[in-house]
This record gives sequence, structure tokens and C-alpha cells, in this order.
Amino acid sequence: METSVRKTIRRFDEPFHVHELTFSCVGRRPLLSEDWIRIEVCRAISQAVETHAFRLFAFVLMPEHVHLIVQPSRESASTADLLSASKRPSSYRIKTGLMQGNPRLVRSLMIGRRGGETFRFRKQGPGFDRNLTEPRAIVAAIDYVHANPVKRGLCARAIDWEWSSARASLLPEEPRRRELPTVSPVPSDLL
Repeated sequence: METSVRKTIRRFDEPFHVHELTFSCVGRRPLLSEDWIRIEVCRAISQAVETHAFRLFAFVLMPEHVHLIVQPSRESASTADLLSASKRPSSYRIKTGLMQGNPRLVRSLMIGRRGGETFRFRKQGPGFDRNLTEPRAIVAAIDYVHANPVKRGLCARAIDWEWSSARASLLPEEPRRRELPTVSPVPSDLL
């Protein structure tokens, strides 16, 4: 009998700490490779940030994972609630879209559970969460997020990857995709 071990993570939701969050697609599969799927993920992130009172400082959608740099804007804001609200709605819409265009992929993403099967687009569990309290760590995390596509060879410069906040952060006057989440400037007291 096979048993699964679910990764647990202790979140430190200290009021107003900046968080570096990462979540991955199931099996690290490149499921974020189509624009319509990326748009659904961006919509869910935007809605979650707004609903759960977070500021989004940086993000990148890679083919198989997502990085977010966020800060709660109220004391009671919960990182777990933000992640749940970022993941669940987009997974449902992605499953619905895939059922129309790629039902074979949907079947490959079904996971057996007690009482039936469930669609699993993202890796189960909390992902990666790191509190950032030092200005250098915040800047380094944002730089890391923006450099991710360049390091992977997906583009030559961070501002060329359209599924990132790099362009909005580094060239705020330049046009960007309207579907992308809105980023907030990092307050000077954090830098």
C-alpha cells in the first residue's frame, strides 16, 4: 500500500512582513505554457491580492511554476488565504477550458482520492514561503524573480518576458499586457 507524505510548512504571518511565495504545477509539468492559461492565473492572482489585502511587488509565471513577492496591507491578512484564493479559482477555469480543447490532458491530471477523483493542476501542498525582513533580501528576491526567465533562456532580458512584473517595475511608462496583475512599488521604508 502506497502512502503519500504531504509537505507541511509553518507560515510566519507576521504583520506586514514581505513574503516570497512559489508554487509549482503538478509534477513540475510545463502547464503554464499557453497564454489563455497564464491569463487565468493572472486573473486569480489579481483578485486574490485585492480580496485578501496584499500588495504585489513582483511576480513571474514560468512554464511550470509561479513566484510572487507580496506584503499584507492589513494585520489580519493571511498568506494561506492568499495562496488558496490564487490557486483554486484558476484551477477550476483551467480544467473547464482544457475539457473543451484537451480532455486527454485533463484525464492525466486527475488524482484518485477517497470518494472519487479530483483535478490537480498545481502541486499539492503549500509551496515555498519565505519571510523577507531585510531590505537587501527584498531587493534580492525581486531581482531573482525577474531574472528567472533569463536564467532559463526564455528571453535575453528580464523586461522581454511578458509574463512578469519586470517591465512594469523597470519601465513603468512602457505598455504591458492588460491581463497582468498590477504591481505596487516597494515602499521606501522597506528598502
